[in-house]
Amino acid sequence: MIEIGKYFNQESSLNPVIFVVGARPNFIKMAPLLRAMSKQNPSVVSLLVHTGQHYDKNMNDQLFLDLDLPTPDINLNVGSGTHAAQTAEIMKKFEPVIDEFNPSCVVVVGDVNSTLACALVAVKKGIPVAHVEAGLRSFDRTMPEEINRILTDQIADRLYTTERSAQFNLLREAIPTERVIFAGNVMIDSVQYSKTSTRSAGDIFRSLGVNAELLLSDSGYGLVTLHRPSNVDDPSALEHLLKILVEVSQRLPLVLVLHPRTRSNLLRFELLHLLDSKYMVLLPAQGYLDMLGLVSSAKVVLTDSGGLQEETTALGVPCLTLRNSTERPITIDQGTNTLVGVDRGLILEGMQAIHNGQGKQGRTPELWDGHAAERIASDLTQWLCQGPSKQLSTTV
Repeated sequence: MIEIGKYFNQESSLNPVIFVVGARPNFIKMAPLLRAMSKQNPSVVSLLVHTGQHYDKNMNDQLFLDLDLPTPDINLNVGSGTHAAQTAEIMKKFEPVIDEFNPSCVVVVGDVNSTLACALVAVKKGIPVAHVEAGLRSFDRTMPEEINRILTDQIADRLYTTERSAQFNLLREAIPTERVIFAGNVMIDSVQYSKTSTRSAGDIFRSLGVNAELLLSDSGYGLVTLHRPSNVDDPSALEHLLKILVEVSQRLPLVLVLHPRTRSNLLRFELLHLLDSKYMVLLPAQGYLDMLGLVSSAKVVLTDSGGLQEETTALGVPCLTLRNSTERPITIDQGTNTLVGVDRGLILEGMQAIHNGQGKQGRTPELWDGHAAERIASDLTQWLCQGPSKQLSTTV
């Protein structure tokens, strides 16, 4: 039974603002936002809704602890399913929350199914939607996340971007400029907030019972994460990548942090034996702080993750992205990221450059300064107090 009264502050003219999380990247981006809202605008009540799109209890509990993220006020517990089934289930369970609280605004982050589903429910109920991390485009519509990004941006009322190229993308899609705010990257806020709390790679390895002598030698180690369906859901594609990684490990020891989806597929496709090498260490999914510690100490990161492209740029660690496109071009133009796809030649060439000391050093992009959430919280409160519904009627 929800005590609805505690979510309304009689001193505020605004109803609660609902913040939605559904998957690991959302948690990392939402934590600084909630802190900033609480600090800058204590009269505005924040309601955290977890859709349960990612539902591993141990992973969630550790992430919330690492990020100083409060326990969700509501968990919809939608679980897994096809994209259509999961999106529909989130919408069905989120609608009663909207009806009960009549929020001043719904804030969504990123590009997961929860982002689009909750934005759709809100806008159909006449509730303003703010999208954090708007305007990113890979221009690859085979990626479900790309569809989520495009549609969420089309229906959002306030769009906060992480880089200037995102605003150009939104302009091309005829989104009015007055809806778009260049605020910086809240993912980097979490990196800056947390990096002094991370353990050393040696401490992490020892706590996991890993023989770290080889990994902590002068040559160092490479960190690998894989979870994209295009890389891990097809047995031939996964086998192809694993064989390349085995070859890479002969030159630089690798630490593979296995996403639950990837571990499951390795077992299902009977491919785990390919990783039986003294030059490769397999770890389970890690909490945020330990993952940040492992990234910080790595010689290179090989990944298909969007968030790690940003984190490596912020930390100055070379990154080889195992995808053919990225929605974060600033990590290539200004950061440490290089797109190599699943091309053996490009991957080995990238590794050789890093071995020769020619890995990309990059620089910190504009407004990736650890204060993006503060800018968003300030603008969001001011915008809501001005009455977004009245503003929208003149621009839609």
